Amino acid sequence: MLLAALGAGLGASLGASLPAHAEEGKKKAPEHKVTQSKSYTSLDPIYTTIVSDNRAAGMLMVGIGLDVPNDALHAEVDRSMPVLRDAYLRNLMAFTATSVRTDEQPDVTMIANRLQAVTDRALKRKGARVLLAQVAIRVTK
Repeated sequence: MLLAALGAGLGASLGASLPAHAEEGKKKAPEHKVTQSKSYTSLDPIYTTIVSDNRAAGMLMVGIGLDVPNDALHAEVDRSMPVLRDAYLRNLMAFTATSVRTDEQPDVTMIANRLQAVTDRALKRKGARVLLAQVAIRVTK
């Protein structure tokens, strides 16, 4: 009888502490940050197809981020991200079709200048700086 009472008391005390432990286990995992800067926003890489002799000859990959120190403009960039990504993709597709070849390096200065112009035009003002993170070509055989 004494063991049953102790078991019931122990079970009740464990049951009361379980929800607290369950809530601790459900906490959100820490988010991986690329940088500590609050003004930096990274974008997923953009891929475009390199065409040669009327067939896909490779892919151009451009990784970019935006540095937006103005908080109001940063909020606008966050809201406008689908429009920006679409504009970047369209511009890079045109650039790839006319200027990128599999046997030479693409002009990264030209890519950066084009993407900066697209950003300024899409946001209708300056203030968001395009930062190139990576430019690479993958050639298919």
